[in-house]
Amino acid sequence: MTRAQAGGHGSTSPEGLAASLGELVQIPSVNPHHAGARSGDAGERRIADWLAKRAAAQGAEVVTDHVTDGRCNVYATFAGTSDRILAIDVHLDTVGVEHMTREPFDGAVEGTRVYGRGAVDTKASLAVVLAVLDELRSQGRRPVPTVQVAGTVGEEMRGMIGAARYRDWLRDNGGAVDRLIVAEPTGCAPVHGHKGGCDLEVVVHGEAAHSAQVSAGVNAVSAAARVVAAIDEEHARLAGSQWPTPVGAGSVTAVGIAGGIAPNIVPDRCEVSINRRTAPGEQVENVLATLRDLVVAAARPATVDVEVPDGFAVDAFYREPDIGLVERISMLSGERPAVAAFGSNALFYDDVATELVVFGPGSIDQAHKAVEWIEIGELVRAAEIYRRLFTETDR
Repeated sequence: MTRAQAGGHGSTSPEGLAASLGELVQIPSVNPHHAGARSGDAGERRIADWLAKRAAAQGAEVVTDHVTDGRCNVYATFAGTSDRILAIDVHLDTVGVEHMTREPFDGAVEGTRVYGRGAVDTKASLAVVLAVLDELRSQGRRPVPTVQVAGTVGEEMRGMIGAARYRDWLRDNGGAVDRLIVAEPTGCAPVHGHKGGCDLEVVVHGEAAHSAQVSAGVNAVSAAARVVAAIDEEHARLAGSQWPTPVGAGSVTAVGIAGGIAPNIVPDRCEVSINRRTAPGEQVENVLATLRDLVVAAARPATVDVEVPDGFAVDAFYREPDIGLVERISMLSGERPAVAAFGSNALFYDDVATELVVFGPGSIDQAHKAVEWIEIGELVRAAEIYRRLFTETDR
């Protein structure tokens, strides 16, 4: 089989799961901030529409929730036989495709793998969850917990706006869910912690002068260089510190710098971009205050403006590994509870989920690459875990 066909989406056989995933890969859903010539301009719109229609056809109550610029979350609620709620957040967007070395949206099935953008991050989870729910429906069965599939926009860039909106929607519609799984490729291991963080955009303001009279100006590029050096020193301090969870210490680094006017002008402006990852136990408000003070002091006598783009600043995600959902997924998958280096929408759900975990098939090592793929065996494995979670009568 060289290309996934749409017809087998209800099956949880290896062939059916591969076809279901291939169908989803064939729907481009590149985050608009990653968009390029090969990705189209629809963002998550087509896949959100697909999810709403498919979930309704499978008997779900569907809510389409506007987030921004015509981009919508989709919440599909499949009624269970108990009063428990199991929510699954699956982000609908993918990263860009301009660097991909093969067709990004063909959903090709070759050997034991499904290929294409989103195959592992993270359309695999959506394909698996819907297939298992469809299997139960075809058997005349309902899941034991009410299952709420939340397709969220904007995870891959610019502030995880879909997760923030879903959190607010939950608060407005009952407050919390019993269990929440954030779908990411974890090799079917339950991930119970990862870093949070924030970005800073720093504009350094100096005073222009003729480059033959350096002392007559205030060099913004030189001031920005001192800021970068101070950031490196702060990272070294963090790396040498001890933190009480396996997530480890926070980190900080300069990720961009731009400035200068001409060879004969002392520059009066320079921009520096900074990324800070927060560890469990750090409060992001305190982290931001510390960074602002550091930047201001390092830049003197130049002055600075400091902004947090998109307002994105969040504490780390961490739950103890002995909570019920983490332990249960660990038992079902045979994988030990783990922590992750990447971030996820779990950063937004601490106060709306009694139990919270990041979980999904496939490896993060295959995500965002020039060739993206997932092993079909991982889909089968995840389907069995979800089947058990959906049908078990105890917790």
